[in-house]
Amino acid sequence: MKYLIIALLFLSFTVNAQESKQFIIEGKVKKPLTITLDNLSTYKSVNLDSMTIFNHLMQRKSSIKNIKGVLLKDILAKVEIDAASPKTLSEYFLVFTATDNYKVLYSWNEIFNSPTGNQILVLTGYDTDPAKAEKGNIAIITPSDFATGRRFVKGLSKISILQVN
Repeated sequence: MKYLIIALLFLSFTVNAQESKQFIIEGKVKKPLTITLDNLSTYKSVNLDSMTIFNHLMQRKSSIKNIKGVLLKDILAKVEIDAASPKTLSEYFLVFTATDNYKVLYSWNEIFNSPTGNQILVLTGYDTDPAKAEKGNIAIITPSDFATGRRFVKGLSKISILQVN
């Protein structure tokens, strides 16, 4: 029994520590799409010098530097959302899930009908300060957020496009 518990703990740690070298876009789409680090290199790259990561209390937690990424909207342009009409798109939302099951939510209108959507980045590389091991290579962040850490998804594993009701 003791060895079974140790094995389960080890397996749980191994799964949570996986790096994110790809993610899938699924849900209310006509065809799921898998995006890899190699795929991301084919998109127009966005580079930022640095960003400070603030928590929900607006306390500085860390910073990231040498940021390389791709605009989320450029990736989503390759996905055909399964909607009855454009009017129903206001009922859609996207859930971003990390390898450790951390989840973040954006509405369809937030991404496609506001300035926020022009800021959301899928990160392909960045350095942390202080240096620490992150949960994966692919991450997502919204530089225009005030509390940037709230929607900083490290180790992105999937984007689920869903509809209310």
